[in-house]
Amino acid sequence: MNETVEQTASSARYVRAARVVDVDAAGCAVVHVEGHTLALLRHGGRIHAIDNRCPHMGFPLHRGSVSDGILTCHWHHARFDLAGGGTFDPWADDLRTFAVEVRDGEVWVDLAPRGDVLAHQRRRLREGLEGNLSLVIGKAVIALAEGGGDPAEAFRIGLDFGTRYRQAGWGQGLTIHTCMLGLRPHLDADDRPRALFHGLAAVARDCDAAPPRFPLRPLPGAEADLPTLQRWVRRFVEVRDAEGAERCIVSAVRAGADHRQMADMLLTAATDHRYLDIGHVVDFANKALEALDVAGWDDAETTLACLAPAYANAARMEESNAWRFPVDLVAVLDRAFAALPAALEAGRARLRRWAGRDALVPVLLGEDAAAIADAALAALREGCAPEDLAATVAYAAVLRIARFATSNEFTDWDTALHSFTFANAVHQSLRRIGPRGDAEGQALLLRGVLDAAMTVYLNRFLNVPPARLPEPDERAAEPAALLTELPALLDKRQQVDEAGGLVARYLHAGGPPERLLAMLGTLLLREDRDFHTIQTVEAAVRLFGLLRGTPAAVHVLVAAARYLAAHAPTMRAQGQTYPIARRLARGERLFEEA
Repeated sequence: MNETVEQTASSARYVRAARVVDVDAAGCAVVHVEGHTLALLRHGGRIHAIDNRCPHMGFPLHRGSVSDGILTCHWHHARFDLAGGGTFDPWADDLRTFAVEVRDGEVWVDLAPRGDVLAHQRRRLREGLEGNLSLVIGKAVIALAEGGGDPAEAFRIGLDFGTRYRQAGWGQGLTIHTCMLGLRPHLDADDRPRALFHGLAAVARDCDAAPPRFPLRPLPGAEADLPTLQRWVRRFVEVRDAEGAERCIVSAVRAGADHRQMADMLLTAATDHRYLDIGHVVDFANKALEALDVAGWDDAETTLACLAPAYANAARMEESNAWRFPVDLVAVLDRAFAALPAALEAGRARLRRWAGRDALVPVLLGEDAAAIADAALAALREGCAPEDLAATVAYAAVLRIARFATSNEFTDWDTALHSFTFANAVHQSLRRIGPRGDAEGQALLLRGVLDAAMTVYLNRFLNVPPARLPEPDERAAEPAALLTELPALLDKRQQVDEAGGLVARYLHAGGPPERLLAMLGTLLLREDRDFHTIQTVEAAVRLFGLLRGTPAAVHVLVAAARYLAAHAPTMRAQGQTYPIARRLARGERLFEEA
């Protein structure tokens, strides 16, 4: 007699699994069929077949218990509908069940693949974001990567979630998410899904328990042109009106503004005031545009609208004591801003490959704010392109980290970091925008470069006394051997100078920069997520790419290694989640004793 327990499908592939008498005798029988480990158990007058690995963390479900059709795992007490496999605990995932037929006293199970695996993992990724479930996010990221999923799609899922479910708008989570994407090309293949995991988990944490955003519609009609909308954005930011600014931003996108025009609008508005929110506003805007480079411009309205709260609510450094006394930096800058259009016009006729960085950097690191502004203007008159000036200021800012004196307060690392990431964001924004035809408009954008130069000036105390920049070492060194020493070095606290020196020796010995960048990425990813450390390393990697092949490039990675060493080791608690997810994906048994 045949007992059909579940309706078969046309694509079914039934295989023999056990005898009914053996299942009944055991109560729950574990069988191995074509690579599957199944638990067969009778409940409610029928035989059920389930994957014997709990989808949460792999505990064998034959050790669980069934009551009233609910299977409970005895490790973390995840509960499942025995018949359909659905979980009552979203952190656990649904349990795979198998259709069963009883044929002449034998149990046959259907091993045919069920459903779209990648679609399921994308759904689980969204559920992990919704519940701030790091393990769910990690398992989904690994499954998507191993299943051939497009990393950009997972990134877009995180971007969409972060822009919709955080009322405060763009924040640390989305910035980390985008930084991780920027680091991805430099990472080892095994670390790339891990970087995506860290970014997505940061978004989930940032949105956890936060109210959602309700985006504003663009202005009706098409009367307002782009220059008008740009003026209005600046007007609304001036009076701290986030909703007015947001509506102008989305209207500009809807009117057809591209990424260069939006970068121009956003940087101009951000530099109407000095060093907004210690640089975060410009950095967030730059990262939002970098995110759209990957996600696509279709997401521009929802993504860029998230920036408006930060613009309207930011602290303005012209209102701070440090920017007014003992030297009135705002007055210094106002005089320089007035001179920018003429300097740009003078330099336009002489625009060439500028070679004045080495002469300008010591001035930028000096103790005379007016001289710094004058030197920047002189460079522009000599034909220095705006983005080259921005890159030079960014290099000066990173030298504050490379030469950071460890006798400073620990929190002073952040002071140096904010200056560097702000300078980097201004530089990246100017590279995106490109040259402008009108000197007045270009001058507005260059205010950010001069603001960054003033932050370098204000941070001069961080280099008293300055840490020595590592010089080329004549001792023979094997680059590969040096690189293997770096992880152990960062297992100990405050190996700042040692880490910087090792990186310099590696590069001076001719070690491939690609291997060093990958190693720095690995060491970053093994630590608990630290917003500022991630910002520093990602910005340093970008600047290194620009300066590669020069002595200055070595200083950039020395700075990155010193900052990372100053903030390592962490507890590495967050880093434990991803290896668990990876071990589960490999079928390892976490529950067994060593």
